[in-house]
Amino acid sequence: MDRTVYDRMNELEATHWWFVARRKVIATFVAQELKARPHPRILEAGCGSGGNLTMLARFGQVDAFEYDGVAREHAMSKSGLDIRFGALPDDLPFDDRRYDLIGLFDVLEHVEADSASLAALADRLEVGGKILVTVPAFPFLWSKHDERHHHFRRYTRASLTEAARQAGLKVSYCSYFNTFLFPLAVTARAVKRLTGRDTPDDRMPPGWLNGVLVRIFGIESRVLKAVRFPVGLSLAAVLERA
Repeated sequence: MDRTVYDRMNELEATHWWFVARRKVIATFVAQELKARPHPRILEAGCGSGGNLTMLARFGQVDAFEYDGVAREHAMSKSGLDIRFGALPDDLPFDDRRYDLIGLFDVLEHVEADSASLAALADRLEVGGKILVTVPAFPFLWSKHDERHHHFRRYTRASLTEAARQAGLKVSYCSYFNTFLFPLAVTARAVKRLTGRDTPDDRMPPGWLNGVLVRIFGIESRVLKAVRFPVGLSLAAVLERA
């Protein structure tokens, strides 16, 4: 990603509606997948500036790695953890450790070799371990935001399932999410295309609006375990060895 993107992530991830509500969604899945595993070990692959690490530490012992050096420093400062350098798919740390859950939160789209990266992470799973993935959804939503973030792709349920299959993994859960705001986002991106405007998607809204968006998006954390949404701005999937 561009340096400015990492800096904005570090600045916004504690308060911006997208980061806050996405953490609620992720926490729901983590709790579900680890509820039967005592003393679980968790790995966050590509932890960025560390916004998820405190949340993950509620559920077990956490390791994390990150490619970008400045983001890695921010993550260590926030979490107190020894965040290692790592690059998917071929340069992973912690090669002596195995994990009950590996989190890959809006990282896979940044990696050209997505199936190889999933396969490399699968080799670090404990028996019965899971990989929890979130990615941006739908190629037709491609925008300047994706280019600034150096995305290789946006996913559909079918393309993410195929990437998992090629990695020797099966999908035990897959759903779109950030669904309630989907119509608003589609409209906003269409307007940007028509007008040529290039307002960053991660711009911080006024406080009152930020709070409303947190509440709307956050509702999904309470229903995603029971519901598979047919559309959304993002995809979540739970992967395990086939």
